[in-house]
Amino acid sequence: MEFLTDPWDWWITPFVDSPSVRAAAPAVILTAIATAVVGTWVVLRGMSFLGDALAHGVLPGAAIAFVVGGDTTVGALIAAVAMAGGIGLVKSASPLPDDASIGVLFVGFLSLAVVIMSTERASYSGDLNRFLFGSVTGISSGDVQRQAITTAVTVVAVVVFYRALLVSTFDERQASLLGLHPRLTHFGLLALLAVTIVSSFSTVGNLLVFAFLVAPPATATLFARRVPAMLLLAPAIGVVDGLLGLLISYHHSTAAGATMALCTVAVFFVALAAQAVSRGTRQYRAGHGR
Repeated sequence: MEFLTDPWDWWITPFVDSPSVRAAAPAVILTAIATAVVGTWVVLRGMSFLGDALAHGVLPGAAIAFVVGGDTTVGALIAAVAMAGGIGLVKSASPLPDDASIGVLFVGFLSLAVVIMSTERASYSGDLNRFLFGSVTGISSGDVQRQAITTAVTVVAVVVFYRALLVSTFDERQASLLGLHPRLTHFGLLALLAVTIVSSFSTVGNLLVFAFLVAPPATATLFARRVPAMLLLAPAIGVVDGLLGLLISYHHSTAAGATMALCTVAVFFVALAAQAVSRGTRQYRAGHGR
């Protein structure tokens, strides 16, 4: 209970005395903002499974780049584009429903990544291990700069194309009538999603970024009913979740990326429980004339 009995030492001291925590904080904040902004549209559009598939679909590209000595970020981005294009191709060339076509490619890409990583040359270590599970406490200034650029591009893109995203999310036919090109908007959102996933690997890791994409926006939908409010609340929740997980990791020597991801899920369930209690209280009072 030190976070209550000695709040200064628990909440503030790590950011003052620990260089690794101090360096990690900006990366955590930027990652939380970028993933929450894109994740809000992922949640509203019911694209969570697609987001998970893309998060895992970039692994073969990263693995191949690692084996041949290339840039894992570039390899991951190429794989993400291939994954998104493959999903569109399967959907147009087969009668399979959306989730089936996504599932087929998801399994194929993930299996390919495991096969590549199981080779002796890959050795399942080094930079590839960092790509999978993150290394926020070992973040570099270059990583922070790249994440800052990605976050800026994401926020600007969502602001500029807000109307197209909003209308096409709730009524594609109306979006077409208004000349907002819903299919192009969808592919643009996929591109933003892919870039956000790839840029976040150094912070929370590829296998954990899905939690930041979905949990904070899902928590925001419990309290906000309008999209602009969700777009503001989700990043704020993500930042709080990320910094809380970073502090817990520091004090208890746990894996930073996994701890932050776990915090996003825990906060969602706490918010869900609080909302259920609040709703039950209101119904009880209404039923008893209070």
